[in-house]
Amino acid sequence: MTGKFSKYLKNRKPALQELVRLLGEKYAYASVLATDVAGTSISVDRSTTSVNPSGLTECGFVVKVFDGRAYVEYATNEIDAKHLEDVIFAVDRLVAAQTTVPSVSVGLLKEEPIVKRFNRKNVGKDLSAEAIIALLKGFVETTIASDPLIVNVRAGIETTEISKLFLSKAKDLEQYYTWSNPRSYVLARRGEVTKYAYDGFGDNSVERALGALGDLIGKTAKLAIELLDAIPPKPGYYEIVTDPSITGLIAHEAFGHGVEMDMFVKDRAAAKDYMGKRVASPLVSMRDGAASAFSVASYFFDDDGVLAGNTKIIDKGILVAGISDVLSALQLGKTPTGNSRRESYKRKAYTRMTNTFFEKGKSHFDEMIVSVKEGYFIAKTNNGMEDPKNWGIQCTAHYGREIKDGKFTGKIVSPVVMSGYVIDLLESISAVSSDFDVIGSGSCGKGYKEWVRVSDGGPCLKAKVKIG
Repeated sequence: MTGKFSKYLKNRKPALQELVRLLGEKYAYASVLATDVAGTSISVDRSTTSVNPSGLTECGFVVKVFDGRAYVEYATNEIDAKHLEDVIFAVDRLVAAQTTVPSVSVGLLKEEPIVKRFNRKNVGKDLSAEAIIALLKGFVETTIASDPLIVNVRAGIETTEISKLFLSKAKDLEQYYTWSNPRSYVLARRGEVTKYAYDGFGDNSVERALGALGDLIGKTAKLAIELLDAIPPKPGYYEIVTDPSITGLIAHEAFGHGVEMDMFVKDRAAAKDYMGKRVASPLVSMRDGAASAFSVASYFFDDDGVLAGNTKIIDKGILVAGISDVLSALQLGKTPTGNSRRESYKRKAYTRMTNTFFEKGKSHFDEMIVSVKEGYFIAKTNNGMEDPKNWGIQCTAHYGREIKDGKFTGKIVSPVVMSGYVIDLLESISAVSSDFDVIGSGSCGKGYKEWVRVSDGGPCLKAKVKIG
């Protein structure tokens, strides 16, 4: 990692400022988002070592103008002082292009003047690729040697450094920050039965992340071996206690996508008609925002140049707010929340979640387990789906531990598939723990595409759900 804002973007900044000035003479609104993301993904297993660029790597520009009727964007991977007229010509041609898609009537974006630089560097030592590979190989070899049931181990880490520049008539913003994601994967086999376990987390310190990865792989290996005895759960309605990763999955799927306000504009989300109404147990409060927690989605300003937000979505069971990008907020007459995100400079900006979580409560985990008559402690996010229009939800946990009469029986089940109606699930929440964790190791798509890094989590929850 360089530890500094992109030299490439810094060198291009005078040309970008001139481009905004020239476009501002023609158009009521003009802006440029410049992005330079670099990173490395390193992975080691028992037979291979791979070093590749991070999947997040990109470098390019988005030019946006408003011609009095619509906002038009032009993306390119090169802008320099000698060819500004070529960029302006390309923008003008897009503005003049005929389209069969009906235009949406919106007004002019109003921006408060702001000039600000943000910087968040990697904490601690920045290890070389060779040093990281040596550590990962050690983790893999030690874990494989720890038990004959372990057939393979994969240890990896992805490091990224993000530089972004946003310029408009009113704004001059720069941000630089880093993030690291260590990951573990363990494969175990007994006879004809093969099972796997996985885990991961995030940190803005490569040194700290690698220091914690060894212990994480040990726990992952233990779980993989336990899962050799796992059976599917019997379908039915059960009391459950969730770990923070499953709590986060519920938050993400239940009222994450459902309150992305570009879905309100398209009339694709039931939450639009439930603002100010009860949608969950009074024990439930929920937040989202790049400034709401410190994790992988903790940027300083979004891809529309809006400063990071901290939005309370549910307040003691009442739905009080959604999240938005600039254009959906403009159409709905709302203040943008700083949730405009692009998969890359080549893609459109959408309203997207960032750090999404339920707030902590006052219950104790042990007391929650004791209160379960028959059910499961379920853990480790696998995947989830939501229908924002009809509020159907499905969440899959990698495993569950059986509870009967307030005690763990020692039985483990896998996988655990929960399904039902969002409001039924959230209203069934009867306890919220004082524990709290936000996990930033995954990505989220808008439908089946438009992937961005997100985190989610919260406390442990006790609820009643349909499993199977």
